[in-house]
Amino acid sequence: MTQSSFRPRRSCLYMPASNERALEKAKTLSADTIIFDLEDAVAPDAKSDAREGAFDAVGSGDYGARELVVRINGMDTPWFTHDMKRMCASGAHAILVPKVTSAKDIASLTDFMENEEAHLEKKLWVMIEMPLAVINIAEIASMSEHKRLSTLVMGFNDLAKEMRAEQDRTLFTPAMAQSIMAARAHSLNIIDSVYNDFNDPDGLAVECEQARKYGFDGKTLIHPSQIEIANAAFSPSAEKIAEAAAIIAAFADPVNAGKGVITVDGKMTEILHLKQAKQTVAIAEAIASHGA
Repeated sequence: MTQSSFRPRRSCLYMPASNERALEKAKTLSADTIIFDLEDAVAPDAKSDAREGAFDAVGSGDYGARELVVRINGMDTPWFTHDMKRMCASGAHAILVPKVTSAKDIASLTDFMENEEAHLEKKLWVMIEMPLAVINIAEIASMSEHKRLSTLVMGFNDLAKEMRAEQDRTLFTPAMAQSIMAARAHSLNIIDSVYNDFNDPDGLAVECEQARKYGFDGKTLIHPSQIEIANAAFSPSAEKIAEAAAIIAAFADPVNAGKGVITVDGKMTEILHLKQAKQTVAIAEAIASHGA
């Protein structure tokens, strides 16, 4: 991983594309990623206006270094085709599609983007929020070989609804583990689900810390007040950065040339630790370069 290939996604904030004030406010927020929402946050009679609002926003150039993603309506809705065509022609960095269930869905979406001649840098993100998506997660992740699919986004609100279950994060532990392993096996990014109570910063902090330890790249958010907590949780600490720099320097020392195992600050350190150290430094540099 290099700085040029890594983009921080610590905080991915959903903003309703039908709300002009929200779109304006997003220009000033420290979220790494803004997800302009055409789906859950938009009433049926506002879908068309929201689509145009998102199109104008992602092409405006007013959002600085933030990553701009548009969550469109699902493949089984009457708005899907219009959403997809418009966003393929937009300045969005990625299109987020909800309620996918299979590798076949990914193939269809990829073909759609190719047929619309979407820019090759425009990526496909998908929501993992249906029981079939979790069951088929390895096959879905394997579609990264087609180069469009780059990111999985967990959606536990919808998953709980489909399972007829109460909202209990422990229920989703197997789904998280399976999805993270599938993502890493196929070099995909993976973002944790939202925390619903934006008036509970302590609860959010606990959940962000758990998500980081599990291996998520960041968290989706529903309110600007959650950004600072997510950014802090998914940023390497000064101590971790210093440790990483020491490992990199030790392996670069000619005395250790060709060695697979060395001692750094009294600890046995292997090549795998060097790879982790380089990743930590790359993440820290990328965060710094994005001004957060």
